[in-house]
Amino acid sequence: MRMYDIITQKKRGEALTDEQIRFFTEGYTKGEIPDYQVAALLMAIVLKGMDDRETFVLTDAIAHSGEMLDLSEFGSLTVDKHSTGGVGDKTSLIVAPILASLGAKVAKMSGRGLGHTGGTVDKLESFPGYKTSLTPEEFRAQVGKIGVAVIGQSGNLAPADKKLYALRDVTATVDSIPLITSSIMGKKLAAGSHSIVLDVKCGSGAFMSTPDAAEELARGMVRIGCGAGRNVAALITNMDRPLGYAIGNILEVQEAAEVLAGRGPDDLREVCIALASAMAHLSLGLSREDAEAAVKDALNSGKARAKFVEWIGAQSFGDPLSISYAEHPENFPKAKFSRPVLARESGYILSLDAGAVGLAGVTLGAGRATKEDGIDFSAGILLAKKPGDRVEKGDLLATLLTDREATLAEAEAAVAAAYRYVKERPAEQPLVYKVITKADL
Repeated sequence: MRMYDIITQKKRGEALTDEQIRFFTEGYTKGEIPDYQVAALLMAIVLKGMDDRETFVLTDAIAHSGEMLDLSEFGSLTVDKHSTGGVGDKTSLIVAPILASLGAKVAKMSGRGLGHTGGTVDKLESFPGYKTSLTPEEFRAQVGKIGVAVIGQSGNLAPADKKLYALRDVTATVDSIPLITSSIMGKKLAAGSHSIVLDVKCGSGAFMSTPDAAEELARGMVRIGCGAGRNVAALITNMDRPLGYAIGNILEVQEAAEVLAGRGPDDLREVCIALASAMAHLSLGLSREDAEAAVKDALNSGKARAKFVEWIGAQSFGDPLSISYAEHPENFPKAKFSRPVLARESGYILSLDAGAVGLAGVTLGAGRATKEDGIDFSAGILLAKKPGDRVEKGDLLATLLTDREATLAEAEAAVAAAYRYVKERPAEQPLVYKVITKADL
Protein backbone atom coordinates (compact mmCIF):
# COMPACT_ATOMS: atom_id res chain seq x y z
CA MET A 1 0.00 0.00 0.00
CA ARG A 2 1.40 3.41 -0.99
CA MET A 3 0.60 6.85 0.44
CA TYR A 4 0.86 8.26 -3.09
CA ASP A 5 -2.13 6.16 -4.17
CA ILE A 6 -4.13 7.08 -1.05
CA ILE A 7 -3.53 10.80 -1.64
CA THR A 8 -4.48 10.46 -5.31
CA GLN A 9 -7.67 8.58 -4.46
CA LYS A 10 -8.85 11.23 -2.00
CA LYS A 11 -7.77 14.05 -4.33
CA ARG A 12 -10.22 12.61 -6.86
CA GLY A 13 -12.98 12.69 -4.24
CA GLU A 14 -13.11 8.91 -3.82
CA ALA A 15 -13.76 7.26 -0.45
CA LEU A 16 -10.82 5.59 1.27
CA THR A 17 -11.08 1.98 2.42
CA ASP A 18 -10.89 1.03 6.09
CA GLU A 19 -7.46 -0.49 5.46
CA GLN A 20 -6.12 2.67 3.81
CA ILE A 21 -7.28 4.86 6.71
CA ARG A 22 -5.73 2.57 9.32
CA PHE A 23 -2.53 2.29 7.25
CA PHE A 24 -1.84 6.03 7.13
CA THR A 25 -2.92 6.62 10.75
CA GLU A 26 -0.70 3.87 12.12
CA GLY A 27 2.20 4.66 9.78
CA TYR A 28 2.21 8.36 10.64
CA THR A 29 1.99 7.69 14.38
CA LYS A 30 5.03 5.38 14.14
CA GLY A 31 6.99 7.92 12.08
CA GLU A 32 7.02 5.69 8.98
CA ILE A 33 5.14 8.21 6.78
CA PRO A 34 6.56 11.73 6.35
CA ASP A 35 4.79 14.96 7.27
CA TYR A 36 4.60 16.18 3.67
CA GLN A 37 2.57 13.19 2.47
CA VAL A 38 0.14 13.32 5.40
CA ALA A 39 -0.19 17.10 4.93
CA ALA A 40 -1.18 16.50 1.31
CA LEU A 41 -3.76 13.92 2.36
CA LEU A 42 -5.18 16.25 5.04
CA MET A 43 -5.63 19.03 2.47
CA ALA A 44 -7.37 16.57 0.12
CA ILE A 45 -9.72 15.61 2.99
CA VAL A 46 -10.45 19.30 3.70
CA LEU A 47 -11.32 19.87 0.03
CA LYS A 48 -13.11 16.58 -0.76
CA GLY A 49 -14.49 15.52 2.62
CA MET A 50 -15.10 12.09 4.17
CA ASP A 51 -18.33 10.14 4.51
CA ASP A 52 -19.68 8.79 7.83
CA ARG A 53 -17.94 5.43 7.46
CA GLU A 54 -14.56 7.02 6.73
CA THR A 55 -14.95 9.40 9.66
CA PHE A 56 -15.90 6.56 12.02
CA VAL A 57 -12.90 4.47 10.95
CA LEU A 58 -10.51 7.41 11.31
CA THR A 59 -11.94 8.13 14.78
CA ASP A 60 -11.52 4.49 15.79
CA ALA A 61 -7.96 4.40 14.43
CA ILE A 62 -7.05 7.51 16.41
CA ALA A 63 -8.65 6.13 19.58
CA HIS A 64 -6.75 2.84 19.28
CA SER A 65 -3.41 4.41 18.28
CA GLY A 66 -2.26 4.21 21.91
CA GLU A 67 -3.54 3.26 25.33
CA MET A 68 -7.31 2.91 25.87
CA LEU A 69 -8.11 3.97 29.43
CA ASP A 70 -10.19 1.35 31.25
CA LEU A 71 -12.76 2.95 33.57
CA SER A 72 -15.05 -0.08 33.71
CA GLU A 73 -14.61 -0.31 37.51
CA PHE A 74 -16.89 2.75 37.78
CA GLY A 75 -19.66 1.24 35.67
CA SER A 76 -21.94 3.76 33.94
CA LEU A 77 -21.12 6.63 36.34
CA THR A 78 -18.19 8.02 34.32
CA VAL A 79 -18.91 11.20 32.39
CA ASP A 80 -16.79 13.59 30.34
CA LYS A 81 -17.40 17.00 28.78
CA HIS A 82 -15.66 18.55 25.82
CA SER A 83 -15.84 22.09 24.48
CA THR A 84 -14.83 22.94 20.93
CA GLY A 85 -13.08 26.04 22.28
CA GLY A 86 -14.02 29.61 23.06
CA VAL A 87 -13.16 32.80 24.92
CA GLY A 88 -13.86 33.02 28.63
CA ASP A 89 -14.93 29.36 28.59
CA LYS A 90 -14.25 28.15 32.12
CA THR A 91 -17.18 25.72 32.19
CA SER A 92 -15.09 22.60 32.93
CA LEU A 93 -13.91 24.16 36.20
CA ILE A 94 -17.57 24.44 37.20
CA VAL A 95 -19.34 21.38 35.79
CA ALA A 96 -16.69 18.86 36.91
CA PRO A 97 -17.09 19.50 40.66
CA ILE A 98 -20.88 19.81 40.28
CA LEU A 99 -21.09 16.29 38.81
CA ALA A 100 -18.61 14.84 41.31
CA SER A 101 -20.66 16.31 44.18
CA LEU A 102 -23.72 14.49 42.80
CA GLY A 103 -21.98 11.10 42.71
CA ALA A 104 -20.83 10.91 39.09
CA LYS A 105 -17.23 10.09 38.18
CA VAL A 106 -15.59 12.82 36.08
CA ALA A 107 -12.44 11.39 34.49
CA LYS A 108 -11.36 14.11 32.09
CA MET A 109 -8.50 14.91 29.75
CA SER A 110 -8.33 18.58 28.76
CA GLY A 111 -6.22 20.65 26.41
CA ARG A 112 -4.11 23.77 26.52
CA GLY A 113 -5.06 27.01 24.85
CA LEU A 114 -3.81 27.94 21.41
CA GLY A 115 -4.65 31.02 19.40
CA HIS A 116 -7.65 32.92 20.75
CA THR A 117 -9.08 29.95 22.70
CA GLY A 118 -8.25 29.31 26.33
CA GLY A 119 -7.29 25.90 27.73
CA THR A 120 -8.57 24.20 30.89
CA VAL A 121 -5.13 22.76 31.66
CA ASP A 122 -3.61 26.26 31.62
CA LYS A 123 -6.28 27.53 34.01
CA LEU A 124 -5.62 24.66 36.40
CA GLU A 125 -1.88 25.31 36.30
CA SER A 126 -2.65 28.71 37.84
CA PHE A 127 -2.56 26.63 41.03
CA PRO A 128 1.20 26.25 41.58
CA GLY A 129 1.07 22.67 42.88
CA TYR A 130 -1.55 21.26 40.50
CA LYS A 131 -0.33 18.16 38.63
CA THR A 132 -1.69 17.96 35.10
CA SER A 133 0.07 14.64 34.53
CA LEU A 134 -0.93 11.59 36.60
CA THR A 135 -0.16 7.92 36.14
CA PRO A 136 -3.18 5.82 35.10
CA GLU A 137 -3.21 4.38 38.62
CA GLU A 138 -3.17 7.84 40.25
CA PHE A 139 -5.84 9.05 37.84
CA ARG A 140 -8.23 6.17 38.57
CA ALA A 141 -7.56 6.33 42.32
CA GLN A 142 -8.43 10.04 42.47
CA VAL A 143 -11.58 9.53 40.40
CA GLY A 144 -12.59 6.71 42.71
CA LYS A 145 -11.89 8.62 45.91
CA ILE A 146 -13.25 12.12 45.21
CA GLY A 147 -15.11 11.72 41.93
CA VAL A 148 -13.05 14.01 39.69
CA ALA A 149 -9.62 14.21 38.06
CA VAL A 150 -8.66 16.49 35.17
CA ILE A 151 -5.33 16.02 33.42
CA GLY A 152 -3.60 17.03 30.19
CA GLN A 153 -3.55 14.71 27.22
CA SER A 154 -1.23 11.80 27.93
CA GLY A 155 1.38 10.97 25.31
CA ASN A 156 0.13 7.37 25.41
CA LEU A 157 -3.51 8.28 24.83
CA ALA A 158 -4.51 8.90 21.20
CA PRO A 159 -0.94 9.75 20.07
CA ALA A 160 -2.13 9.80 16.45
CA ASP A 161 -4.29 12.82 17.24
CA LYS A 162 -1.40 14.64 18.89
CA LYS A 163 0.69 14.30 15.72
CA LEU A 164 -2.16 14.95 13.31
CA TYR A 165 -3.42 18.04 15.15
CA ALA A 166 0.06 19.57 15.31
CA LEU A 167 0.35 19.10 11.54
CA ARG A 168 -3.17 20.42 10.86
CA ASP A 169 -2.45 23.51 12.94
CA VAL A 170 0.45 24.58 10.69
CA THR A 171 -1.02 23.50 7.34
CA ALA A 172 -4.39 25.33 7.49
CA THR A 173 -6.29 22.04 7.68
CA VAL A 174 -8.04 22.47 11.04
CA ASP A 175 -11.41 23.54 9.62
CA SER A 176 -12.73 20.21 8.37
CA ILE A 177 -15.73 18.62 10.06
CA PRO A 178 -14.51 15.00 9.56
CA LEU A 179 -11.07 15.92 10.93
CA ILE A 180 -12.49 17.87 13.88
CA THR A 181 -14.92 15.03 14.62
CA SER A 182 -12.28 12.30 14.54
CA SER A 183 -9.85 14.39 16.60
CA ILE A 184 -12.33 15.15 19.40
CA MET A 185 -14.10 11.79 19.49
CA GLY A 186 -10.89 9.77 19.08
CA LYS A 187 -9.55 11.33 22.30
CA LYS A 188 -12.88 10.98 24.09
CA LEU A 189 -13.27 7.29 23.21
CA ALA A 190 -9.69 6.59 24.32
CA ALA A 191 -10.32 8.39 27.61
CA GLY A 192 -12.87 5.74 28.52
CA SER A 193 -15.90 7.60 29.92
CA HIS A 194 -19.28 5.95 29.43
CA SER A 195 -21.14 9.24 28.85
CA ILE A 196 -19.93 12.29 26.94
CA VAL A 197 -21.47 15.74 26.64
CA LEU A 198 -20.16 17.99 23.88
CA ASP A 199 -20.29 21.78 24.02
CA VAL A 200 -20.21 22.79 20.36
CA LYS A 201 -19.72 26.53 20.17
CA CYS A 202 -20.59 28.83 17.29
CA GLY A 203 -19.97 32.49 16.56
CA SER A 204 -17.09 34.92 16.25
CA GLY A 205 -15.05 33.21 18.98
CA ALA A 206 -15.52 29.63 17.73
CA PHE A 207 -14.32 27.35 14.93
CA MET A 208 -17.92 27.01 13.72
CA SER A 209 -19.20 30.45 12.74
CA THR A 210 -22.92 29.62 12.42
CA PRO A 211 -25.44 27.48 14.33
CA ASP A 212 -26.01 25.38 11.18
CA ALA A 213 -22.31 24.53 10.87
CA ALA A 214 -22.15 23.77 14.59
CA GLU A 215 -25.17 21.49 14.29
CA GLU A 216 -23.55 19.55 11.44
CA LEU A 217 -20.46 18.99 13.60
CA ALA A 218 -22.56 18.13 16.67
CA ARG A 219 -24.67 15.56 14.83
CA GLY A 220 -21.56 13.90 13.41
CA MET A 221 -19.92 13.60 16.82
CA VAL A 222 -23.06 12.28 18.50
CA ARG A 223 -23.46 9.73 15.69
CA ILE A 224 -19.84 8.56 16.07
CA GLY A 225 -20.04 8.33 19.86
CA CYS A 226 -23.33 6.47 19.91
CA GLY A 227 -22.00 4.15 17.20
CA ALA A 228 -19.10 3.32 19.51
CA GLY A 229 -21.52 2.37 22.30
CA ARG A 230 -21.28 5.52 24.43
CA ASN A 231 -24.06 7.82 25.73
CA VAL A 232 -23.49 11.11 23.91
CA ALA A 233 -25.32 14.43 23.72
CA ALA A 234 -24.26 17.79 22.28
CA LEU A 235 -25.28 21.33 23.16
CA ILE A 236 -24.85 24.06 20.56
CA THR A 237 -23.93 27.22 22.48
CA ASN A 238 -23.33 30.86 21.64
CA MET A 239 -19.73 32.10 21.33
CA ASP A 240 -20.47 35.38 19.55
CA ARG A 241 -19.34 37.04 22.77
CA PRO A 242 -17.04 35.90 25.59
CA LEU A 243 -18.65 33.71 28.23
CA GLY A 244 -18.77 35.55 31.54
CA TYR A 245 -16.74 38.69 32.16
CA ALA A 246 -13.27 37.23 32.87
CA ILE A 247 -10.74 36.25 30.20
CA GLY A 248 -7.38 34.90 31.38
CA ASN A 249 -6.29 32.04 33.59
CA ILE A 250 -6.39 33.29 37.18
CA LEU A 251 -9.26 35.64 36.34
CA GLU A 252 -11.33 32.74 35.00
CA VAL A 253 -10.56 30.55 38.01
CA GLN A 254 -11.83 33.36 40.23
CA GLU A 255 -15.01 33.76 38.18
CA ALA A 256 -15.60 29.99 38.19
CA ALA A 257 -15.33 30.04 41.99
CA GLU A 258 -18.02 32.73 42.08
CA VAL A 259 -20.42 30.52 40.10
CA LEU A 260 -19.61 27.54 42.33
CA ALA A 261 -20.54 29.72 45.29
CA GLY A 262 -24.00 30.31 43.80
CA ARG A 263 -23.15 33.71 42.34
CA GLY A 264 -21.33 34.73 39.15
CA PRO A 265 -22.49 36.03 35.75
CA ASP A 266 -25.92 34.94 34.55
CA ASP A 267 -24.71 33.79 31.12
CA LEU A 268 -21.93 31.59 32.51
CA ARG A 269 -24.25 30.15 35.15
CA GLU A 270 -26.95 29.35 32.56
CA VAL A 271 -24.59 27.52 30.20
CA CYS A 272 -22.99 25.56 33.06
CA ILE A 273 -26.39 24.48 34.41
CA ALA A 274 -27.40 23.31 30.92
CA LEU A 275 -24.17 21.32 30.45
CA ALA A 276 -24.13 19.84 33.95
CA SER A 277 -27.81 18.88 33.69
CA ALA A 278 -27.14 17.00 30.45
CA MET A 279 -24.20 15.24 32.11
CA ALA A 280 -26.26 14.27 35.16
CA HIS A 281 -29.10 13.02 32.94
CA LEU A 282 -26.77 10.73 30.97
CA SER A 283 -24.53 9.46 33.79
CA LEU A 284 -26.88 9.28 36.79
CA GLY A 285 -30.09 8.32 34.98
CA LEU A 286 -32.01 11.29 36.33
CA SER A 287 -34.88 12.81 34.41
CA ARG A 288 -33.99 16.09 32.75
CA GLU A 289 -36.06 17.99 35.32
CA ASP A 290 -34.51 16.18 38.30
CA ALA A 291 -31.03 16.60 36.83
CA GLU A 292 -31.44 20.36 36.56
CA ALA A 293 -32.84 20.59 40.09
CA ALA A 294 -29.90 18.57 41.47
CA VAL A 295 -27.38 20.75 39.64
CA LYS A 296 -28.92 23.97 40.96
CA ASP A 297 -28.95 22.55 44.49
CA ALA A 298 -25.25 21.60 44.23
CA LEU A 299 -24.46 25.21 43.32
CA ASN A 300 -26.73 26.91 45.81
CA SER A 301 -25.94 24.63 48.76
CA GLY A 302 -22.16 24.96 48.50
CA LYS A 303 -21.62 21.24 47.74
CA ALA A 304 -20.05 21.98 44.35
CA ARG A 305 -17.74 24.65 45.84
CA ALA A 306 -16.56 22.24 48.55
CA LYS A 307 -15.88 19.56 45.94
CA PHE A 308 -13.82 22.05 43.90
CA VAL A 309 -11.55 22.73 46.90
CA GLU A 310 -11.25 19.00 47.59
CA TRP A 311 -10.36 18.31 43.93
CA ILE A 312 -7.66 21.00 43.73
CA GLY A 313 -6.20 19.86 47.04
CA ALA A 314 -6.08 16.22 45.95
CA GLN A 315 -4.54 16.91 42.55
CA SER A 316 -2.02 19.31 44.10
CA PHE A 317 -1.00 16.50 46.48
CA GLY A 318 -1.76 18.68 49.47
CA ASP A 319 0.23 21.71 48.29
CA PRO A 320 -0.72 24.35 50.91
CA LEU A 321 -0.54 27.32 48.50
CA SER A 322 -2.81 25.63 45.97
CA ILE A 323 -5.32 24.76 48.68
CA SER A 324 -5.18 28.33 49.96
CA TYR A 325 -5.93 29.72 46.48
CA ALA A 326 -8.76 27.21 46.01
CA GLU A 327 -10.34 28.30 49.29
CA HIS A 328 -9.64 32.01 48.77
CA PRO A 329 -9.20 32.75 45.02
CA GLU A 330 -9.06 36.48 45.75
CA ASN A 331 -5.54 35.88 47.15
CA PHE A 332 -4.08 34.85 43.79
CA PRO A 333 -1.20 37.12 42.62
CA LYS A 334 -2.38 40.21 40.76
CA ALA A 335 -0.96 41.65 37.55
CA LYS A 336 1.54 44.49 37.87
CA PHE A 337 0.00 46.69 35.18
CA SER A 338 -3.55 47.59 34.19
CA ARG A 339 -5.21 49.86 31.65
CA PRO A 340 -8.86 50.82 31.09
CA VAL A 341 -10.54 50.49 27.70
CA LEU A 342 -13.11 53.26 27.17
CA ALA A 343 -16.12 53.46 24.87
CA ARG A 344 -15.42 55.39 21.68
CA GLU A 345 -19.05 56.42 21.24
CA SER A 346 -22.44 56.37 22.95
CA GLY A 347 -25.20 53.86 22.29
CA TYR A 348 -26.14 50.25 22.88
CA ILE A 349 -23.48 47.59 22.34
CA LEU A 350 -24.57 45.52 19.35
CA SER A 351 -21.75 42.99 19.36
CA LEU A 352 -18.40 42.12 20.87
CA ASP A 353 -16.02 40.12 18.68
CA ALA A 354 -15.04 37.24 20.95
CA GLY A 355 -12.18 36.13 18.71
CA ALA A 356 -10.62 39.60 18.71
CA VAL A 357 -10.93 39.86 22.49
CA GLY A 358 -9.36 36.42 22.89
CA LEU A 359 -6.40 37.43 20.72
CA ALA A 360 -6.01 40.61 22.77
CA GLY A 361 -5.73 38.36 25.82
CA VAL A 362 -2.98 36.41 24.06
CA THR A 363 -1.17 39.70 23.35
CA LEU A 364 -1.27 40.48 27.08
CA GLY A 365 0.27 37.08 27.85
CA ALA A 366 -2.84 35.12 28.89
CA GLY A 367 -2.45 32.64 26.01
CA ARG A 368 -0.05 31.30 23.42
CA ALA A 369 0.57 32.33 19.83
CA THR A 370 2.66 29.13 19.48
CA LYS A 371 2.80 25.98 21.60
CA GLU A 372 6.23 26.99 22.88
CA ASP A 373 5.13 30.34 24.35
CA GLY A 374 5.00 30.86 28.11
CA ILE A 375 1.92 32.17 29.92
CA ASP A 376 1.42 35.07 32.32
CA PHE A 377 -1.20 33.50 34.59
CA SER A 378 -2.29 36.86 36.05
CA ALA A 379 -2.80 38.45 32.62
CA GLY A 380 -6.20 38.90 31.03
CA ILE A 381 -9.22 41.09 30.50
CA LEU A 382 -12.08 41.94 32.84
CA LEU A 383 -15.07 43.06 30.81
CA ALA A 384 -17.35 45.73 32.21
CA LYS A 385 -19.84 45.91 29.32
CA LYS A 386 -21.26 43.31 26.94
CA PRO A 387 -23.80 43.26 24.08
CA GLY A 388 -27.14 44.75 25.06
CA ASP A 389 -25.63 47.19 27.57
CA ARG A 390 -26.06 50.95 27.19
CA VAL A 391 -22.87 53.05 27.33
CA GLU A 392 -21.89 56.68 27.02
CA LYS A 393 -18.71 57.77 25.26
CA GLY A 394 -15.84 57.45 27.73
CA ASP A 395 -17.51 54.74 29.87
CA LEU A 396 -15.38 51.81 31.01
CA LEU A 397 -15.71 48.82 28.65
CA ALA A 398 -12.96 46.60 30.04
CA THR A 399 -9.81 46.54 32.12
CA LEU A 400 -6.60 45.03 30.76
CA LEU A 401 -4.23 43.25 33.17
CA THR A 402 -0.67 42.07 32.52
CA ASP A 403 2.89 41.86 33.78
CA ARG A 404 4.06 42.87 30.28
CA GLU A 405 3.54 46.63 30.14
CA ALA A 406 4.64 46.92 26.51
CA THR A 407 1.61 44.89 25.35
CA LEU A 408 -1.04 47.24 26.74
CA ALA A 409 -1.34 49.69 23.84
CA GLU A 410 -1.86 46.99 21.19
CA ALA A 411 -4.38 45.11 23.33
CA GLU A 412 -6.27 48.31 24.17
CA ALA A 413 -6.72 49.16 20.49
CA ALA A 414 -7.89 45.61 19.70
CA VAL A 415 -10.47 45.45 22.49
CA ALA A 416 -11.85 48.93 21.76
CA ALA A 417 -12.26 48.00 18.09
CA ALA A 418 -14.03 44.72 18.99
CA TYR A 419 -17.15 46.62 20.18
CA ARG A 420 -19.91 47.64 17.76
CA TYR A 421 -22.65 50.15 18.67
CA VAL A 422 -26.22 50.90 17.60
CA LYS A 423 -28.79 53.46 18.68
CA GLU A 424 -31.54 51.00 19.66
CA ARG A 425 -31.26 48.10 22.11
CA PRO A 426 -30.44 44.95 20.07
CA ALA A 427 -32.47 41.75 20.34
CA GLU A 428 -31.20 39.24 22.88
CA GLN A 429 -29.47 36.15 21.49
CA PRO A 430 -29.99 32.68 22.98
CA LEU A 431 -27.08 31.15 24.91
CA VAL A 432 -28.03 27.55 24.07
CA TYR A 433 -29.32 27.13 20.53
CA LYS A 434 -30.12 23.42 20.53
CA VAL A 435 -29.50 20.08 22.25
CA ILE A 436 -28.69 17.08 20.03
CA THR A 437 -29.19 13.55 21.39
CA LYS A 438 -29.27 10.07 19.88
CA ALA A 439 -33.05 10.47 19.42
CA ASP A 440 -32.46 13.46 17.11
CA LEU A 441 -30.29 11.57 14.61
